[in-house]
Amino acid sequence: MITMIAAAAENRALGKDNQLVWHLPNDFKRFKSLTTGHHIIMGRKTFESFPKPLPNRTHIIITRQKDYKAEGCIVVDSIEKAIESCPKNEEAFIIGGGEIYNLTLSFADKIELTVVHHNFEADAFFPEIKTDDWELINSDFQSKDEKHLYDYTFETYIKKQKTPQ
Repeated sequence: MITMIAAAAENRALGKDNQLVWHLPNDFKRFKSLTTGHHIIMGRKTFESFPKPLPNRTHIIITRQKDYKAEGCIVVDSIEKAIESCPKNEEAFIIGGGEIYNLTLSFADKIELTVVHHNFEADAFFPEIKTDDWELINSDFQSKDEKHLYDYTFETYIKKQKTPQ
């Protein structure tokens, strides 16, 4: 199963200048609990935004750079090769960034989305989730508090099965 996981604002903003524009500790905890022990697929810029590789995950980096090296990571030049690098019987996660999300939406079976209830200026955006293609199966609203400046909702979508005409 291929799962996209992201946090996006109401205007679908993901970040600016290769950085998140909010800090939601509970979203980080959710990301860690869902992705630990799995393969994570990302673009080169997303990988380079981390201070070091995320522990207990197999990193698959998609890049057009021919000589790109990242110690301990799998480097590929296409979405298809990234997906082929993942075990077939395990969940793998697409973790961004914006360009990778747009390229992989058709490959995904599930979306784990944190909706940040605010609009932000950004240069990377999550693709629109079309209700014809996706079904919301879980929604868990969280109110802002001393550690979270914004209200947010954890949402889970599954791809609708197309019925033959």
